[in-house]
Amino acid sequence: MPKLAGPPPQADPPFVGDHLAMDLLNTQARVEGVEIDAWASGADVLRWLARQGIAPAPGAGRVDETELLARAVDLRAQARRLIVARTQGSAGDPAGLNAHLHACPATSSLQRDDASGFVLVRSARGDAIARLLLPVAEAVAELLAEADFSLVRQCEHPDCVLWFFDRTKSHRRRWCSMAVCGNRHKAARFRASRRDGAAG
Repeated sequence: MPKLAGPPPQADPPFVGDHLAMDLLNTQARVEGVEIDAWASGADVLRWLARQGIAPAPGAGRVDETELLARAVDLRAQARRLIVARTQGSAGDPAGLNAHLHACPATSSLQRDDASGFVLVRSARGDAIARLLLPVAEAVAELLAEADFSLVRQCEHPDCVLWFFDRTKSHRRRWCSMAVCGNRHKAARFRASRRDGAAG
């Protein structure tokens, strides 16, 4: 995808993807015909991660926001390339995504719990940025490995580029949001039928 202009300052990408990997792709969108990138800075990435419930580990120290932005944008590009390829029936090369996964290997340890028993604790090892981006990279990997890709879709509205994972019972979801693109489609159909009626 070409370099996109920055979003309006108050804009936060919508969480309409019903999957973390889809919401990652949706940090690039189109608003009124203008393509935008919600990530203009590392602070934007941190805010997006926080909205997803992902925060720096306690005691992780200050995150280099320039490096975070570069690595998050690369992760998004790797995810987009693989997801688009998969929707088109090919696998793509996972090396770029694997680089993000391998940057933060995990180890497991057995620890005592409060009830005189044990609990298995998984700890990620890697720098602060790798640990922050690991849940996102894992979500992309899980989607690619386990999802029914007939349910991975882009909004059908011609002016929308947002993605979603169709979790509806009927699997007939067509729009990123019924309240936004669904209503835009209905309004356009209504206007067209009025024009056709007036012409007839």
